[in-house]
Amino acid sequence: MDNIERLYKCYELLSEAGDKITEHVEEYKEILQAVKGTSKEKRLASQFIGNFFKYFPDLADTAIDAIFDLCEDDDTQIRRQAIKDLPKLCQGNADATVRVGDTLAQLLVLDDPAELQQVNNSLQAIIKLDTKSAVTGLFQQITTGDEPTRERCFKFIATKLLTMGPTLITKEIEDFIVDEIKKALQDVTADEFHLCMTILGATKLGTTVTGHAELVKLATEQAELNSAEADSVVIDEETVERFIQCATAAAPYFSKTIKSTQFVTYVCDKLLPTNAWHIIASSVSQDQIQLRLLKVFAEMVPNIDKLENASERIDAVYNVLLEYMPLPKLNEEDLGDSPPSFQFSHAECLLYALHTLGKKHPNNLSFVEDAEKLKDFRSRLQYLARGTQGYIKKLEEALKGKKGEELKTEENQLKQTALKTTSNINQLIRDLFHSPPIFKHDIVLSWVVPKDKLGKRHAPISFGDKNAATNGNKDQDEKKQRPSNDQKFYSPPSGKYSAKVNQGYGNNRTRARYSGGGGGGGGGGNFRNRRFNRY
Repeated sequence: MDNIERLYKCYELLSEAGDKITEHVEEYKEILQAVKGTSKEKRLASQFIGNFFKYFPDLADTAIDAIFDLCEDDDTQIRRQAIKDLPKLCQGNADATVRVGDTLAQLLVLDDPAELQQVNNSLQAIIKLDTKSAVTGLFQQITTGDEPTRERCFKFIATKLLTMGPTLITKEIEDFIVDEIKKALQDVTADEFHLCMTILGATKLGTTVTGHAELVKLATEQAELNSAEADSVVIDEETVERFIQCATAAAPYFSKTIKSTQFVTYVCDKLLPTNAWHIIASSVSQDQIQLRLLKVFAEMVPNIDKLENASERIDAVYNVLLEYMPLPKLNEEDLGDSPPSFQFSHAECLLYALHTLGKKHPNNLSFVEDAEKLKDFRSRLQYLARGTQGYIKKLEEALKGKKGEELKTEENQLKQTALKTTSNINQLIRDLFHSPPIFKHDIVLSWVVPKDKLGKRHAPISFGDKNAATNGNKDQDEKKQRPSNDQKFYSPPSGKYSAKVNQGYGNNRTRARYSGGGGGGGGGGNFRNRRFNRY
């Protein structure tokens, strides 16, 4: 009798043994040994081991390790069969479910689409069998795994686990997920932080004012705004990047109830003063870091309380704004068809921030009280207005008569975004040019997703282009940018905290964590060249 026949014979004996199945330990051991046989023997062994696993608890560890061995086999068909059979080990066995969940979590980094689909199917299967134990295994990999594995686990939770419905994701399970994500936040990369906040926002925390306050608190802690060292922090690329990521995560939850004052004052006090602003400008891997900072700053300004030291903080905004509002050239009376070059995206952010702060603190605009400053400011506003109006005219002419699919081209989307930006600037200038300034216009920033009737922004969960929010609006002196549909609000770019990771996440696995350390998680290397983390 050959080995294949013997395997089928063992299977028949076990299947027909009924209540006496536990007497056939030797036959089950033969099946376990078959994982070292030929390809066909391995595939049969994988199926048979799971079928009878629950009847031989004393051999549970051996059986689990046998299937894990097959999951690491060189043959794709054997691996897929073993991954498919893993859920059989989990029926009524919480310990096995945790281990299988941990293993399947490691397999989420597989590149083969068919294998990866099977991993997802098996993970969902064990979640349906024992949600708590399966999710526990998943979070074990988030705790101990390497960076690619952790990221895949977070994405699985966001896109698969949380969509499995209230029957499985009960209050107890959701509370468990929230607690585990909060633990993970103690040691995360920039991308992981974004994923964690996305997950938390999809739970009960994203549906109540109390939950929103908690999410803002988490972002505040990650930004280290409350730390004892906050006053003496050194402004460098890592500090600014961390702040942008945390502010972007918090921004959707600011409201009339939950104030953004702490974030706004940090920008005014730490990032806008001249020395700090020039340090940010000279950052080695800028990635439009100034514009990204200004955009999230402008978004937060409407939800502040009354500012302490309002005059000084408004002055900080005013002084940076002047850098984007050059004085007119003395010999340039007629611009003709060549309007001046401006960074309209930056100007929109700063004009909006000044306008909003001025509306809240009309008696704290120090430049209004200084005749020379006011004259200078109005001259700059007038020059900016001329350039803006000239550009608006060109944009309107370029878009005239276009509709439908024609407006969806990359070039025309850029022009539409630029038109929104310059139109906003034009309205803000009208208010600020008054003496004293007035604040009657209530604009919507050019990149902001409009709010629904409940006052919530609908920004889809997206794990695609990490640079989706890095690009600004179409400035006149910019030749090529991404299309405006890349400017989805609150979809932050990949974090770049130091020179160690300036090539971005995809090319460098060094973990630059918010906690300030480098290092990495457990495990490492390619899956094919390492054993599973077993325990």
